[in-house]
Amino acid sequence: MRLNGELPPCYDGRAEGEENGENERELNSIGSVGISLPPKLVVGYALTSKKKKSFLQPKLVVLARNKGIFFIAIDVNKPLSDQGPFDVVLHKDYRQKHPEVTVLDPPNSVEHLYNRQSMLQEVADLNLSDCYGKVGVPKQLIVTKDPSSIPNEVDKAGLKLPLVVKPLVVDGSAKSHELFLAYDQCSLSELEPPLVLQEFVNHGGVLFKVYIVGEAIKVVRRFSLPNISKRELEKLAGVFRFPRVSCAAASADDADLDPSVAELPQRPLLENLARELRQRLGLRLFNVDMIREHGTKDVFYVIDINYFPGYGKMPDYEHIFTDFLLSLVQSQHKKRLAA
Repeated sequence: MRLNGELPPCYDGRAEGEENGENERELNSIGSVGISLPPKLVVGYALTSKKKKSFLQPKLVVLARNKGIFFIAIDVNKPLSDQGPFDVVLHKDYRQKHPEVTVLDPPNSVEHLYNRQSMLQEVADLNLSDCYGKVGVPKQLIVTKDPSSIPNEVDKAGLKLPLVVKPLVVDGSAKSHELFLAYDQCSLSELEPPLVLQEFVNHGGVLFKVYIVGEAIKVVRRFSLPNISKRELEKLAGVFRFPRVSCAAASADDADLDPSVAELPQRPLLENLARELRQRLGLRLFNVDMIREHGTKDVFYVIDINYFPGYGKMPDYEHIFTDFLLSLVQSQHKKRLAA
């Protein structure tokens, strides 16, 4: 058998943890339902249970199966060399011994997004500006220790209130996604480093989530924090926690919005940004959170970059992702012919 490993529960309705022999018998019977063997592509995955539930939805698994793509769970308690063979792997150790396998994505590149300073530095260095618009990052300050010095550091850096407060390290925990808004300088000393302070940019309460899957780009609107006026800023004080605003329930795609706020960034601008970030980050599966400065048409800021985001919230993600996986097969085939 080409495949060796555990099939996800949504693949055939079985409970997780069945023996490989059962999986092999199921795979041997695939031909009886109109699917030819061997499969075009075998994808080994090592995902958290939460990520597996959101990503490996039944609709994706069925569509992938019909295209000859099979997702096989990697047993993290066994050597990868004893599993597979795989064509594509979401695992950090496999590529060294199997250079012919496509690993999505290199661990050293993924780690770049675990720190919000290095995450946005690539965008700051890029400073993309062309006839379709300008993309940068909000003015920010990194604080690693001594909270009592934060007010002075903010003053020296020339940051204007209010400030968005984010943990410096992004480790996947709920705490690493906690966001706060600081309205006055005195309250800054109450914060707990290490953290990132970003100037809040009024953006009409709408955020653009730009999903990137290889060469494909998909943009959706999400409700975000409303604008803050100077009058409101004078009345408010303290540090307030605000909820994550990028969840599916906060979709603004069908909302009746002011066209100047709702208009998506122009496609050529997004293509340029995605191409540059793919090259600089060395990643193919990520999303960019962008905002448009309120009152402008083409001034944008990147406020976050996430590796392997919640693609299950992206419209048509099943078709986009399976097409991407099949493109990897074609790319590998061309490389072998050219070798």
